[in-house]
Amino acid sequence: MPVSESSMVRVPSRCTAETARATVAFEITGYSLHKGLGGGKFLCSPAFSVGGYEWCIGYYPDGYEDEGSEGHVSAFLKLLTKNAEVRVLYKLVLVEPSSERSIGVSCKVPRVFTSENPCWGFRKLSAAEVESVYLRNDCLMIECEVSVIKESLDIHVPPSDILDNLATLLEGKIGADVTFKVKGEIFSAHKILLAMRSAVFNAEFYGAMRDKGAQDITVDDMQPAVFRAFLHFIYTDSMPPMDGLEDDDKREMVKHLLVAADKYAMERMKRICESMLCKSLDVETVATILALANQYHCNYLKDACIEFMLSSNRMKDVISSQGYLHLKRSSPDVIVDVLERAAKSCKI
Repeated sequence: MPVSESSMVRVPSRCTAETARATVAFEITGYSLHKGLGGGKFLCSPAFSVGGYEWCIGYYPDGYEDEGSEGHVSAFLKLLTKNAEVRVLYKLVLVEPSSERSIGVSCKVPRVFTSENPCWGFRKLSAAEVESVYLRNDCLMIECEVSVIKESLDIHVPPSDILDNLATLLEGKIGADVTFKVKGEIFSAHKILLAMRSAVFNAEFYGAMRDKGAQDITVDDMQPAVFRAFLHFIYTDSMPPMDGLEDDDKREMVKHLLVAADKYAMERMKRICESMLCKSLDVETVATILALANQYHCNYLKDACIEFMLSSNRMKDVISSQGYLHLKRSSPDVIVDVLERAAKSCKI
């Protein structure tokens, strides 16, 4: 029996280490009053939190409880959090504030703090040296720098493919429950998705005046290529590729899509069309696009057209274009706007 081959999928991942840092000062006042506690007895700082764990500093003025602690002092950083295992870099020192002199311990290799072994620090420092050098006004200052090391595994998460899936849904027609007949071509779609994207479709399919039996809809005011592009945007929230179109054909497609976006209350699509048309203005087409902008209440596009006409001495060339003649006939009020703005800017 032949062995089937399986493909190997490489999933990128990365292990990273981060640290949570803090410096804690523990001041012991009235130090002389604490002498004589006995070996193994300690003073404890208030608990503090670093890296999501609770800690404290313990100071033993008469040394730790092990043999030979007499005449020494001890200090430890202690993990208070139960059932934890933490890797830590720390520096635990006694400080003489006026000279910034210090003595203690600093680990360059991470130490592991656990519930079974919660303390790291120094066991034996000469009590005589501590009291002669570091004790000032019967006050002792202990500083502890704590760096909690947190390791995490970062797994590469692929980008969302929901828009690709929706495009496939449109192409595959699976679950389609409405069809559109556009100039002899049939397009299948999904009512719920159309209604989600367009308030007009929502009212048509689910509103109070809906036709419950409507599953075949005829569209008379759009060409098939435009309707196909329109559905593409509804499903993918992006304009379809237009690389194969000449500039004039691309401009005409965008103009028709703007009209469709206005009809079906697709405001984002309408703004995208406005932006694309703003970038394609020339003296031959600007007047026609201005008429379109005025008709469909595209204020941004309208302002861009007027500014284009009035800049760089283009007005004479624009006036001689066929589009301007159409603009005068269809939208004489816009001509007034152009003239008023020109007068204000003294450009004609």
